[in-house]
Amino acid sequence: MKKFYIYLFIAFLAVTVGCTGNKKQQDGQSAELSKATDSLCIVQPKYAKGFHVEYPGNGIRLVEVKDPQKGKGMTYRFALVNRGATDEIPDGYTKIEVPVRSVVLMTMLQLSNFTVLDATQVVKGITGTKNLFDKQIKARVKAGDIVKIGMEGNFDPELVMAAKPDVIFISPFKRGGYDAIKETGVTLVPHLGFKELDPLGQAEWIKFVALFVGREREANTVFQEIADRYEALKEKVAKANGKRPTVFSGEMHGGNWHAVGGKNYLAQIFRDAGADYVIQDDNTGGEPIDFEAMYVKAAQADYWRILNSFPGDFSYEALAKSEPRNKLFKAYNDRHVIYCNMKRQPYYEISPVCPDKVLADFVAIFHPELMPKDYKPTFYHLLKQ
Repeated sequence: MKKFYIYLFIAFLAVTVGCTGNKKQQDGQSAELSKATDSLCIVQPKYAKGFHVEYPGNGIRLVEVKDPQKGKGMTYRFALVNRGATDEIPDGYTKIEVPVRSVVLMTMLQLSNFTVLDATQVVKGITGTKNLFDKQIKARVKAGDIVKIGMEGNFDPELVMAAKPDVIFISPFKRGGYDAIKETGVTLVPHLGFKELDPLGQAEWIKFVALFVGREREANTVFQEIADRYEALKEKVAKANGKRPTVFSGEMHGGNWHAVGGKNYLAQIFRDAGADYVIQDDNTGGEPIDFEAMYVKAAQADYWRILNSFPGDFSYEALAKSEPRNKLFKAYNDRHVIYCNMKRQPYYEISPVCPDKVLADFVAIFHPELMPKDYKPTFYHLLKQ
């Protein structure tokens, strides 16, 4: 065992995501469980700021979770131990046996992590199926293998318990309503990928989920491929000498324009794709602003990005009908609206783990000369009609 930890330490120094095997089975483990836990694969985030992992030995993984946007604040601590292990854990940590057998998820972002790791079999509860495309998940919901527990702020504790979860992945700082399910006694695990400001940081939360489902090796491999593609295209754009167009985002809803802030991950993707986002503030999530204020910022912008769930074929006519003043924007008149319909594309279901594809879609629009002529977009396209 001493030699094993020496090798483990060397691998960790050599490459952050290095993996090293441990062939010794624990007594009493089933073959299936042994397969999931007989190796220790180092996981450390490179882009994500919201979680950190330490490896004190004996197969224990100490995981700390905090708000990625704040240097200080609440820190959640979990000690992940191999199922059936009796090792003591440090004070202040909540013990969780892994791999988990059943989980409840609160968001599509979380589901995307399980999907890319081919670990959706442990998902036993979700909030709903709106904008869900995965046929297998929908079939399992219909069959009762996955329960719908209600939306944030209005959970049904009885349905939560019906899922028999080992853990519940939550999204604190959003609508909340977790007091009711705290009473179930199930461990609540914050998943804060939605607060990451770097697109790759958001995607890197697949490593976080991998720690709970025993898929660390797969997560390291999959994420590295995503990061390599993203960084390569980003570098290609940076070396290009073409003009940087300007872009704005959002629509009028309920009398206000909802646009993300200048530090939001979407604003970063725009910049990486070779465009300048019209909002340059330090806001992350964005705040509602009135039409006049948005017009001042975006009247002459080259492109306009829209993501919605329009029932039917969205068009420039529909955009003008929703708000006649939309015709005043240069991007509208130039037919430069960048569009994705969530009723037709699994945007929130898979885009969190595909920032490289979102980036490619934008590059194909902002700088088409940098992409193959036969490029087919995954999410976004220029609205033609």
